[in-house]
Amino acid sequence: MANPRITLISKPGCPLCDEARAVIERVCADTGESFTERNILDEPELLAAYAEQIPVTLVDGKQHDYWRVDEQRLRKALSRRRFFGR
Repeated sequence: MANPRITLISKPGCPLCDEARAVIERVCADTGESFTERNILDEPELLAAYAEQIPVTLVDGKQHDYWRVDEQRLRKALSRRRFFGR
């Protein structure tokens, strides 16, 4: 199975994270993509980079959105081919 194209950086008890996860789950269900979730509190480098932006959504390893996930924008990003060897 290929690596998930979407990464959600979140933290427990975050209502915006719950909303972002729901959007991502809906998009993944429709597109066949998958996602992974990383807890910002477990990774000091993520905390340093994104503390004021969570939830943060990455697509193909690059920052895509923060605070809220725009469903149509995410769908459009996923419709582009994944480029390997970035």
